[in-house]
Amino acid sequence: MKRRLAALSAVPLLLLLSACGSVQEVAENAANDAATKVATAAADEVRKQVCTVVEDGLVSASDKAVLGGLVSAADAAGVPAEITTPLGEIAKAGDQVPAGSVTALKNACAA
Repeated sequence: MKRRLAALSAVPLLLLLSACGSVQEVAENAANDAATKVATAAADEVRKQVCTVVEDGLVSASDKAVLGGLVSAADAAGVPAEITTPLGEIAKAGDQVPAGSVTALKNACAA
């Protein structure tokens, strides 16, 4: 009889433990989803800023400065290499902005 009572008293504990695991899993999934949404939004915003600057295919000295300032943000946000590679080339260029990099960036933005 004592064994049966001991077994029955363990059932609520097991249910409680399994419920805690489920709650933790749900919380982790929600946190991961939120982090993914934030990262995607950040990448989209940086991409939008970059693409706005090059949409006319011309990059002035002030445009180059803006683009140079977006390089680290683009890398940190996980913007694709199709954007970050020509963006980095433009930022590293001297007085002459490489036309090929501007074209590649404009094409990547159009895709």
